[in-house]
Amino acid sequence: MRVNTIDKLKQSVPNKTEKKKKKTKKEKEEDDSHIPPGAVFLVHLYSGLFVALGYWVAYRGYSINLISDPANTLLSIWVITCPVIVCLYSCFRHERENNSFRRAAFRGIISLPAGALMNACGAIVLGAPTPVEYLEKTFNWSFLMSAFTFAPAAAVYGSSSNDWHRIYGWKQPKETIDFMICLPAYGAVIGAWLGAWPMPLDWERPWQEWPICVTYGAIAGYVVGCVGSWAVAFVRDMREKEKEKAE
Repeated sequence: MRVNTIDKLKQSVPNKTEKKKKKTKKEKEEDDSHIPPGAVFLVHLYSGLFVALGYWVAYRGYSINLISDPANTLLSIWVITCPVIVCLYSCFRHERENNSFRRAAFRGIISLPAGALMNACGAIVLGAPTPVEYLEKTFNWSFLMSAFTFAPAAAVYGSSSNDWHRIYGWKQPKETIDFMICLPAYGAVIGAWLGAWPMPLDWERPWQEWPICVTYGAIAGYVVGCVGSWAVAFVRDMREKEKEKAE
């Protein structure tokens, strides 16, 4: 009986160790997925600052703005903003053990044309003008929208259809990075849609032309989405701290 009891104790020791290892691994995964509100704030702050920098370069360097030359102003904004957004979100790539920063950044860059095509098609379906003189404006606007909507998700999750559907279909965004991606994207799209409302009105204002007011709306909506994303991160962080105190 004594020998049997000792054998049982010996068998139970590895099992406890395995459980401890599994728990440690789970905790590590939770720590990797946790993004503090300060980091969320900095990501959105840098994104917004580089949007402003793109506009400033167009205005100060080439004496143009969205009203006088929307195509080239948009070109300046998205060329400066896109690499920054891709690099920022590549730092939060999924499965870091198997995905390098370069790979994540490459995925974000190559997603830009695909996202631009979808944004352009969506805008045309919803009534964007199609004459040749508007093509350059639509081209540059769609690339800026792609930086707001497609590039972050591609940099973080690659081509994972399940993650894309979960985030943009609002099925179950569960991590802070999910809200960092979807809320600014939704904000940009909704803002662009709301910004298009003054276009058909008979006010005869220069900013009613495509895609001037739509761009203003998209940027404003993107900023609102960024603020909402930070608020979600802040609330989630507070709840996690309360749980830790309770334990």
